[in-house]
Formats: sequence, structure tokens, C-alpha cells
Amino acid sequence: MATRPPVGLPKLSRRSRILLIVGVVLLFGLITGSRLLDTYVNWLWFGEVQFRNVFSTVLLTRLGLFLAVGVVVGGIVGLNLWLAYRARPVFVPVSGPDDPVARYRTVVMRRMRWFSIGIPVFVGLIAGASAQAEWQQVQLFLNGQPFGITDPQFGHDIGFYAFQLPFYEYVLSWLFITTAVSFIGAVIAHYLFGGIRLAGRGGQLSGPARLHLALVAGTFVLLKAVAYFFDRYELLLHENEKFVGASYTDLNAVLPAKLILLCIAVFCAVAFFAGAFMRNVQLPAIATVLLVLSSVLVGAAWPAVLEQFSVKPNAIQKEAESITRNIAATRQAFGLTDDKVTTKPYEGKQNVPNDQIKTSDAATLGNIRLLDPAVLGRTFTQFQQLRPFYGFPSKLDVDRYTVDGKLRDYIVAVRELKLDSLPQGQRDWINQHLIYTHGNGFVYAEANKVNEVADQSNGGYPDFKAGEVKPNGEVGNESNGIKVEQPRTYYGELFGTNDYSIVGGRPTGSAAEYDTDAKSYTYTGAGGVPIGSLFNKLAFAAYYGERNILFNQSIADESKILFKRTPRDRVQAVAPWLTVDSDPYPAVVNGRITWIVDGYTTLENYPYAQRTPLSDATNDSLTADGVVISQVNKPVNYIRNSVKATVDAYDGTVSLYAIDEKDPVLKAWMGVFPGTVKPASDIKPELRQHFRYPEDLFKVQRQILSKYHVSSPSDFYSGVSYWAPAQDPTIDNVTSADAQQAEAKKRRDAQPPFYVLAGDPTDGSKVRFQLTSPLVRENREFMAAYVSVGSDPDNYGKINVLQLNTDAKGPQQIQTQFLTSDNVSKELNVLALQKTSVVYGNLLTLPVGGALLYVEPVYIERAANNTSFPQLSKVLVWYGDRVGYASTLGEALEQVLSGAGSVVPPPSDNPGNGQTSTPPSTTTPGNGNTSLSPDLQKAVNDIDAALADIKKAQSNGNFTELGQAYQRLDDATKRFKQYNTGSASPPPTGQSSVVPSPTPSG
Repeated sequence: MATRPPVGLPKLSRRSRILLIVGVVLLFGLITGSRLLDTYVNWLWFGEVQFRNVFSTVLLTRLGLFLAVGVVVGGIVGLNLWLAYRARPVFVPVSGPDDPVARYRTVVMRRMRWFSIGIPVFVGLIAGASAQAEWQQVQLFLNGQPFGITDPQFGHDIGFYAFQLPFYEYVLSWLFITTAVSFIGAVIAHYLFGGIRLAGRGGQLSGPARLHLALVAGTFVLLKAVAYFFDRYELLLHENEKFVGASYTDLNAVLPAKLILLCIAVFCAVAFFAGAFMRNVQLPAIATVLLVLSSVLVGAAWPAVLEQFSVKPNAIQKEAESITRNIAATRQAFGLTDDKVTTKPYEGKQNVPNDQIKTSDAATLGNIRLLDPAVLGRTFTQFQQLRPFYGFPSKLDVDRYTVDGKLRDYIVAVRELKLDSLPQGQRDWINQHLIYTHGNGFVYAEANKVNEVADQSNGGYPDFKAGEVKPNGEVGNESNGIKVEQPRTYYGELFGTNDYSIVGGRPTGSAAEYDTDAKSYTYTGAGGVPIGSLFNKLAFAAYYGERNILFNQSIADESKILFKRTPRDRVQAVAPWLTVDSDPYPAVVNGRITWIVDGYTTLENYPYAQRTPLSDATNDSLTADGVVISQVNKPVNYIRNSVKATVDAYDGTVSLYAIDEKDPVLKAWMGVFPGTVKPASDIKPELRQHFRYPEDLFKVQRQILSKYHVSSPSDFYSGVSYWAPAQDPTIDNVTSADAQQAEAKKRRDAQPPFYVLAGDPTDGSKVRFQLTSPLVRENREFMAAYVSVGSDPDNYGKINVLQLNTDAKGPQQIQTQFLTSDNVSKELNVLALQKTSVVYGNLLTLPVGGALLYVEPVYIERAANNTSFPQLSKVLVWYGDRVGYASTLGEALEQVLSGAGSVVPPPSDNPGNGQTSTPPSTTTPGNGNTSLSPDLQKAVNDIDAALADIKKAQSNGNFTELGQAYQRLDDATKRFKQYNTGSASPPPTGQSSVVPSPTPSG
């Protein structure tokens, strides 16, 4: 019986081949077409912002990596496949008529060129596409800079770990991958061509195949020896339970083991090579067993025994050196060295007479901020929106300006274009992209005052001022305010990813840009990409999938398209090597609205430094509520605020300034992109005076400082002296008639840091713009430290830590004191019955007179109403174990400084929440006595009875009884105030006067 010849793949007809080629071309066009379109659009955009060298450098680096890695990996794989083909036996016996290998062998042999070229090219394309993403490592290696600091173990400069080691490991990983893929490919090829046969007992391996595979396997083992060499350095980044760095076990067991394994791996690689040429499979087999056994015994078992029986019983002593290294490296890596951080003890108890406090701490008391930028976004919108297509961010910003010769802090915001607010019937393409193109104005309000009006119910709102385009089309400014020369804003925080506007010259009679109801406007700025040519119209029509771009007659030869319009996106695009701060802020610099964006250089391989996830360290109650965006959760163990970026709100111009020119990472990136970062000497004083110390960096530093203020290795290991950021008490204590809303707001998130204009911690007579935060003891609510950092040019970045060693009350406990004070709790009950929400503003902590002063604004708004907006109602103050509660800050301060405020008992130390065990109920606000006079007690009882009657009447719907109950409550409240002089009990309606008497600025 004749043997049936192997059958290959069916031969394609000419028509089928043509259709297959056309299909491949179309598929390739679909895959690459969008990439090419993105590349062209980005090329135009980078040319607009004058950073095209960044785009070209990144593109060429990626392309170079793609080609280099693709050629090397594909070439080595192709070489091994060619060697396997050349080493094939001359005669390959067929095991039978149904031998499956024979069929595939025939197919490969008939199309040898396709397989010999196609497989390596395919592997190379995959490898190149994966490798090009690591372009930053390659550029840092090529442009690395020395730190001037050496690691304590090997004596290498930190630059070796930051720039060189990651590149070496990157190359090594690709060599491992290439060798492994080559080995697998060679095995398959030898099997296919007959060098490896599975027939018979144990199979057969030809001599050339044995030589080839042994050489490849030996190369893999040799690479493992190189990996053991670099693994020694990775020990300095080892994350232990208590610290980061090489532990006692690492230094005394793992490190020697790596050297031993390195030698064994070299010996094993030689054994593989010798066995290949001696045609002896026993040597490689023995070498493999030796390597595995040594890895288990030397590399794992011995370190585990040492850790279990020597280190753990004596951990504090054994790990002391490693912890000391960890503390020093972490402080250095996060900018918390002794020359940048000043720590001094702070008593936390009043040691200055009240009269003297008003003089010695006038710089702080005269500038206490009443307006909370995280609360008043809706209030700004209500009063300053002007048109439905304008809007403000949820969180406003705080900055300082010198007006009329006095330095003041202001709540500032840009009246931005917010297309989401357009009425549904007006959301057509022309309105969204041709008509409504820009915002209008810079709105600001002095932070420590509210408006003064005769009608008390209309008070309690910011005293708004604005530099804006007036209805007549002219630019208008307040006579005694911040001067804005160009209030039109084409770039801002509220633009979405795909929000674009087409501006500039248009034919007569075409749709014009809206400016005011009386006048239109034509953009004249330098920003924007020309879109007048037919080719660019086609490109952007395809990019946005919008045919109107192609056919709209309002788009003329001089027209431009504005896109990528948020300051954060623009800075991130021109500086992809920066980590951008989550909260850009606007400032008026030389009459122009300018967005200021902080940029960080970061590393994750600083030896011995604590590694922390960036998102976890920067999250707080505002990021949890979505008011502020969160950072990406990448681990960092080195961070510097090396760059300040600015974005012009009118023309989108992006500028990068180096403010930490000593940072080696910044120097490296300036080498990668020369000319993109301007030197610090180019920063004009008008811009520098608006620099703020960035919040994200401060959040990271305060978290690190919570542990690494400890210098003793034993104290660090035990953790008894750790601190923690205070939890936000104003989130947990929301009083609202809407129970679901109140429940949704209950969180246990960190309190965000606050910008304040206050006295310098080292010299209280000087007014400083600072970023501040209280720190409490870990798992307790008592104050541990008060941290502030300067933002003024002469003290920028100087961190001051006031360390408290007494049981001073923390923010959570102070909030409890506020809410359990008699006159406060009674008004809150009234407001809740009136369907009114109470919104607590930021609880500010301020060092005053040797003690801590707490100030919290209280806002009210209608509950369960989408159009409601907060109104400042009262001010809460705590100082010297007294609570002040009044309509103005001056009155509340006077209560606590004159001794007229409510005296509250000390809190119990409850680690869970720091609340008092029993709230005070019989405290006389006037003098602190625990017994009430008969008349005062009767007034209190009448208030309670009236409140009960109000609740009953509301539930019954009896408006007659409700009015009578309110009258009785009003009478009882007046008698309470009459018999209790010095009290500031609020009227029952909650619409009290909010007209503070602003204290003079320092």
C-alpha cells in the first residue's frame, strides 16, 4: 500500500491573493491612520505652544527604542531559528502516514521565506512596541546627573540608583526575554525539522540540536549571574515591615548569598557551555540541580533561619543601623532635612495675658480667614455667574494681594466658560464651538470679611469684586481692587477633554464670538492652531468626527482652533516628565490672568528612602468628595517641587520655570529637553509674589513627617511617637434636615491643609502667607504638632514645626466642644427644624499667645434644594477652654479673650473619635458657673418647651400653633439673653446678622 504524501495548505487563486492583500492594507490603514492623525494634530499643537522639540524628542526616542529593541530581539530570534534550520538532519524519518509534524514541515518548507522573515519580524514588532514605552528610563540614563550623596552600603552616588541601575535592569530584562523566546523557538524549530524526536523511549536529540540548545540555556544562566550582581543593589530598596532598605538579614545573609549564587551561576553557565562541546548532558544537568539547591538553601533557607532565630528576638538592636539609614535617606529624599525644617517645642497653653495677645498676635488675629474656598463655589456662582454659560470651580482658591498698601488674602476665581450649563435648547454645534468661546473676568473677595447690608437676612455673603468686561464691552475694574487688563479667558479648569473653540477672523455676516449682550468679539491672541486650510479642516474634521468643521462658512483663512485648554493638561503635555499638582490656581500678574501650576520631579528608587503611594498621601476629605481630583497612585520615594509652570488664560502660552535648580532630576530632564525650562532668574517679582507652596507636596511631606520626625531607632521601631494628619471634623458633623444627605457626608478623611495669612511662627509680628496643618498623635485626637510652611519669596519652603508635649485638644475634640456648647446646640436644633442645613467651614488652627486658637465659620443654606448656596451665619472660636459663638469674628474673639465665652469641660481621651463622654448641659455661658439662676433656668426650660411645641406643630401642620410657638421661643430667647449677659444666643430664624467688624490687616 502506497504511502500518502503530506498535504500542505491549499494554493490561493490570484483573485483571492488580491483580496487578501487589499484587506491587509485596509486593516493596516485603520490601525495606523488614527495614530498618524493624532501625530499630525499633536505636531500642530506643540508648534502652537513653542514646544515642538519636546514632541520630536519623545517621538524620536520612542521610534529609536522601537527599532533598536525590535531589531535586536527579532534578529536574535531569527538567528536562532536559522541555526536550528541549518542544524536539521539530512534525512528525517517519518513515523507514519499520519505523522502531524510532516504536514507542518511541508508547509514551512514550501513557504520558508515567509516564516523565516515573518516570525522574527512579528516578534520584533511586539518587542519594539512594548519597549518604546520606557523612553524616560533611556533618556535619564543618557542625561543622568550626580547627586553628590553616596549610599551608606556600597558607596555609589545616588545618581547610579536613579539613572543607571533602572536602565541596566531594563536591558537585562529584555535580554532575558530574548533568550527565553529564542530557546522556545529553537526547541520548536528543532522538533519541526527533526533535530528533536519524541519517538522511542526518552526520545532522541541530535548533536547539533544539543549544542545549540545548551549554548542558549548557558547564556540564560549567565544572564542570571548578572542579575544576581544587580540584585545586591535592589536590597537597598527592599520594603520591610517597619522600614525601607537593607535590613540586618539582607546585609548579613541575603547579600552574601547573592555573591555565592552569582559564582555558582557562572560555574553552571560554564558547565552548560562545556557540556555542549563535550556532548555531555550530565554536566548541564548537574549544574542545574546545583543552582536550584543553592538557591533554596543559600538564597532562602539561611536568611529565613537568621531572621527567625536571631533578628526577630532582638529586632530593635539588630535593625538600629538600618533604621538610622532609613530615617536619614527619607528626610533627604522628601526635602525634610534639618536646614529646611525647624522644630521647636510649643507649650500649647495660654501663657500671655489676654490684653497682650491682642497686641502681640495682631498679625494673626487681624487676618483670620472667614471664607472657605471649598464651600463658597455655589455662592460665587449664584451672585457672579452673570450668564448660564459661565461658571466657577467647586473649590475656589486662596491668594494674597497688596491693595491700597495693605497685604490681604483673597478668595479668587475665574469666571470661566462652562458649556455644560447651557440650556438644552442652545447646545448646538455653532453655539458650543463658534459663539460661546471664552469666559469673562477675575472675581475675588477679601477672605476675612463679608458684605455689610442693612437687611440682616441678605448679609453673610462675600464682598465681591471683579475685573471683567462690562456690558458696554469695555474692561472695568474696582477703583480699589486688583487691576485686570485682559479679563477674557480662553483657557481654564472647566474645559473638558474634547472642548474646542474656533476663533479669529470670520467673513462678514458670520456668527461672531459672544462677549457681552451689546458687543461681540474677535480673538486676537497668539494661541490656537490655524484651521483655515482645506487640509487642516479635513484633519480636524476627522480628529473630532465632526463634518461641520469642513463645511461651516464661518471658518475663514485666519481662523484658529483652540483645544487642550485646561492648564493642567497643557503643562503635562509640554512636560511629560513632570508630575503635575492637582490644583492649579489663577493669579493676576501684570494685569493678565495667569494660571500657576506646580510640577514635581519624582523617583521611586532612592536607596533606603520610604516609598509612599502618591494618591494615598495626597487624598483628603476634598478628594474623597470629588471637589479636587486625585493624583495617580504611583509610588514615590523622592519628590521635589522643581518647576513652576504658568499658562496665560487668554492666549494659552505655557512657560516653565526652574525653582530648584540644584535638583539632579531636573538637571537630567533639562539635558533631555534643552531650552524648555527657563532659569529662576527669568521669574519676575510680580509672578514670584504669587507663588504658593503646593498642597500635594505638603500633604506628602506631612505624612512622611508624621513618622520621620522621630530620630531614635528604638522609638521609630516601637512607633509610640508617631503622628498622623488630623481627620476632618467638619465632615463628620453635618447638621441637615435631609438625613440621607447628612449620612452621605459622614467620612473619616484627613483634613486638608489650609492657606492662611498669619503671623510668622518664628516672629509673630510679621505677616506671612502660609500653608498649615495640625497633626495629632497616632490613634488619638490630642494635638501633637502644628506644621506650617512659608510661601513668601523670602521664606519660601521653610517648614516650621511647633511640637506639643501636652494634652492640647485636637480638631475633632474642638468640634465636639463647639457642638455641645449650650447656645450652639440650641440654635442647631432650631435650624434643623426649619429645614435648614448647617455647613461647617474650614476649622482653622492658629498658634496664638502660646496656645492654640481654633476658628470655624458656620454657613447655612436651604436643605434639599439644588439652587441653595451657603451664607455665613456665625463664627465659632475656641481659646483657653472657652467657646465663642457670635455673628461676627470680632465678637466671638472678644468672648473668649475677655472670659465671657462658654466654659467647657476637658474631653476624655477616646481613641476612636475624641468625643466627650457627656456634653455639658448646665453651663452658664457668662461666667462658667455650673449652677443657673432661677430666672435663667426658667428661660432655658421655656426654650426647650417652645422647641418641642414647634416640632409638634410642624408634624401636625397646624400653622397657628406653629406661629405661637415661635413667638414663645422668641420671648424665651430674649429673656435668656437678658439674664445671661455676654451670651450671643442667636435668633430662632437662623437669619442673624453677619456683619463682622474686620480687624485691621497686619
